[in-house]
This record gives sequence, structure tokens and C-alpha cells, in this order.
Amino acid sequence: MFVTDSPSPSSLLGRPCRHQALLALPAQEAHVSAARHFTADLLETWHVPAGERDAAVLIVDELAANAAQYGRERMTLLLVLEHGTLHIVVTDSGTTVERQRRDTAPDEHGRGTGIVQYLAQSTEVHQTRSGREVRACLRCSS
Repeated sequence: MFVTDSPSPSSLLGRPCRHQALLALPAQEAHVSAARHFTADLLETWHVPAGERDAAVLIVDELAANAAQYGRERMTLLLVLEHGTLHIVVTDSGTTVERQRRDTAPDEHGRGTGIVQYLAQSTEVHQTRSGREVRACLRCSS
């Protein structure tokens, strides 16, 4: 696991502070709770209000669960708080965006993307050379 948290130098100049943190974990379902707890603790430290923090934790939970399920080796969580917007970026080492399997009941899987789209102001999914990158942006009044 690799973790950083660094406020930008602009906070020293009287400008709005930009925070960012990176967490790298094996792409395994056992590590999803670590991503969720990391997010909750960090956003509390950054003084993100509880309601917005809860929405962000739910977004991270859904994105990390997908990364753990479809990624192969590793997943990373990047959190950037800048100008009242929280950018949540989850990457994994999977090759394609997987669709729901036919042998899975519809009530068991497939709601996570809808939850993320409902909570976030914007979402994007990109296939990169090394895997997938999913971005969600959430307005925060911190």
C-alpha cells in the first residue's frame, strides 16, 4: 500500500488549498474496505462536510469494488480536492469494461454505476494502455 497526502503550495499564498492523496492497493475485494476507510478519514481531515463525505465514500466503495472485481493486479485511488470539487479517480489493470454476466441475477450486480452517476456531478470511463480509469466529480462545500 502506498499513501500520500499533500496540500499544494498555493495554500501558503492565501489561495484555496488543493489537497491530493493517492492510495495503491492490490485489486482484491478484501481491500475495498481499506479504500472506503481511507476516504472517510481523509475527507474528515480535509473538513469535507459529513453528507458530501458520505456520498464520496459510497462512490469510492462502488468504484473500488468494480476495480477489485475486474482489475487484475492492482488498483489505485486518487482523491483531489480543489476549488470546491472532489475528483475521485480509480484505476485498475483490467483490459475491457466488463458487462453484467448472464448467469448473475439482475438484483445482485449492476447498480453501482447508477449509484455513482446519481451521486456525482460527472463521471467518465477511459480505457488506458495499462487498464481502466474511472473518474467521478463531486461538489464539496468544504
